[in-house]
This record gives sequence, C-alpha cells and structure tokens, in this order.
Amino acid sequence: MTKRTWLIILGAVLLVGAAPVVSTAGNTAAAQSSPNKKKSKKKVKRTPRGQKAPTADRIREIQDALSREGALDGKPSGKWDATSVEAMKKFQGNHGLSPTGKIDAVTLEKLGLGSDTAGKGAPIPSASSATPPATSAH
Repeated sequence: MTKRTWLIILGAVLLVGAAPVVSTAGNTAAAQSSPNKKKSKKKVKRTPRGQKAPTADRIREIQDALSREGALDGKPSGKWDATSVEAMKKFQGNHGLSPTGKIDAVTLEKLGLGSDTAGKGAPIPSASSATPPATSAH
C-alpha cells in the first residue's frame, strides 16, 4: 500500500469516529435538542450539603453554657444573634481558640457540649504490642 492509501484510510476512520453517536432509541444528539420535541423533566430530590442550622433548643443550650462561663450576659433567647456571636468570640479568645464567633466542634467540646472526638482527625493506629513468635533453629 502506498502512503496516499494509508492517509485516505486514516482520514475515513477519523471521519467515522467523529460522527454523531446514535442512542439505542435512534435519536442523535441533534434530534434530542430539537425544539419540537418535548423533554420530560425528572424532578430530582437533592440532598442538602453541609451542616444543618442548630435548633432553637440547641442554641439555648449553647447560650446557657456561654452564660455559665461568664461570656454571655442576659437570658438565652434561642436565637443566634450579634450578642451570641460576641459572647462566642469572647469565650473562644479566652480559651485559646480562634475567635470566629462560629459554633464549631472544638468550641462545643470546650463548652462541655460536644463529644471528645468531635473536630479531631481519625485515630492513628498504634503499633501492635504483640511480639512476633520466635523461630527456633534446628
């Protein structure tokens, strides 16, 4: 075969490879975007990402703890307002935390409201304390 024949075959293969893909229903990509055809929209329920906002009861609990620590003056309202943010910043600053005013796992732990493992990395496996069995030489 000559060089020219190879180039023609290669061009044909590339051309066929660039053709629109036909689905099993026989619709090409161009036919699917046609304005005459109605698209059925499926409602997809999306799951919320991130953390949920704390409930009023949980906020009251946090405000109670801030009040016990002397950071919050006044009665717990159950609403996270500017007074609550300032009290949280004061508490965080007094306990060596970054004073963001945000409710986070480490701050909740310091307030006595979180778990001991919240806000910490995964446990690091320790070296096995078992010693390997001794081999005897015969």
